Amino acid sequence: MTSSTTHGTAPARPRIPTADRARRAARRTWWADGLEAAIWFAAAIGVALMLRAGGLLASAPIDYVYSAGRALGIVATVLMLAQVLLVARAPFIERSVGHDRTTALHTKLGKWAIVLMLAHAAVITSMYGYYDGRGPFAQAVALFTQSWFLATAQVALALFLVVLALSLAIVRRRWRYERWHTVHLIVYVAVAAAVPHQFLEGSTFRGFSAAAWYWLSLYVVAFGALLAFRVVRPLARLRRHGTHVSHVRREPDGSATITVTGRDLDRLRAQPGQFMLWRFLDGTRWREAHPFSLSAAPTGDALRLTVKPSGDHSRSLADVEVGTRVMVEGPLGVFTDAARCRGGVVLVSAGVGITPMRTLLEAHDPTEPCAVIVRARSLGEAPLLDEITELAARARAELTVLIGERGSGWAPRDKDVSLAELVGDLSDRDVFICGPVPWADQVERDALAGGVEPRAIHRERFGW
Repeated sequence: MTSSTTHGTAPARPRIPTADRARRAARRTWWADGLEAAIWFAAAIGVALMLRAGGLLASAPIDYVYSAGRALGIVATVLMLAQVLLVARAPFIERSVGHDRTTALHTKLGKWAIVLMLAHAAVITSMYGYYDGRGPFAQAVALFTQSWFLATAQVALALFLVVLALSLAIVRRRWRYERWHTVHLIVYVAVAAAVPHQFLEGSTFRGFSAAAWYWLSLYVVAFGALLAFRVVRPLARLRRHGTHVSHVRREPDGSATITVTGRDLDRLRAQPGQFMLWRFLDGTRWREAHPFSLSAAPTGDALRLTVKPSGDHSRSLADVEVGTRVMVEGPLGVFTDAARCRGGVVLVSAGVGITPMRTLLEAHDPTEPCAVIVRARSLGEAPLLDEITELAARARAELTVLIGERGSGWAPRDKDVSLAELVGDLSDRDVFICGPVPWADQVERDALAGGVEPRAIHRERFGW
């Protein structure tokens, strides 16, 4: 079934010029590229400090292999510290780069870190064995028994390999979020186990040298950000804002809409389209923080989320008691009106992906063109559709609801339409997409085929 309603025009309000939107979008791309460049630059400084301390001094050509092994370890360490910083949810990174790009960079650099760390261990162990007249395995055993910090370094390497192997298994078997989170806690243990050998064994880091202070600064920044923004800040917010559950409503599709109230919540600076990490502090849920989008524009005393029962935790939230205290992290993401670079907008959603679209629609300027496309298998599986309908009328937006079983594309089997057919000036608009990843991938391909520039397509994955 397809329904389409077009509304009139509201009184004009000041618009943000399209050129200004384009400049803001370009700046966000520069921030993302600059962040990755800064990480590699930090690694280059580490290698330079090693060379400055005599890292290329050699009595035989083979000694340069040992120097290369040390350089691999330095780069791997910087990348691993970058992993810690990227998961710290530091506002200066999240607001400028976005959570999805930060997560993608975390995944990309994490693989490089483990590969380089493995290469470092293999080269250094082989070279020690060459100097001592032992084979690689015998040398590895000798290093393990030689000193405690070399033993912990080997344990750290083993833990990193475990994380890598289990992460690949998670991708293949689609593990639950809770299991992934438990696995990745091992990373912190592994980094802590690897730290001592860097300062106690590596000659570059002995004494109060420039290299020692440089590395100490990197560790302080990475772990300081983790402690500040993952532990201290949420606890301080809980005390300051007193966030707690004030209302729970079951939706017809089985979702649960939860209202969280507190004091001075406008100080969180949450924007329509963003999401937060929510930790419900009762007897069964306090251990887990999960990402859910805001499903209503935030106010000074209330935040709202709508949760689809897709797992054990999300299913249980329909039974959370009023009065339960809630610890919040965020807001996170750049899936907001500020991401736009065009004068008009298209909001395309499926399932519970409608929640950030609802907030974007609620805050939309009715003087700008807006098309809202809602995709669901049945009307009963389209959460908040009544609210979307009311907000579309208020925003003078064109609302299209596509109902039916999915065909070969993103649209219903019996109504295989394209975005270009639904929105005549598609190439002149920003397209926001939120829904299941395979479905959203097809929508994105359709948007690109319809002439939308890649920078005008906006998605935000709650990637782990």
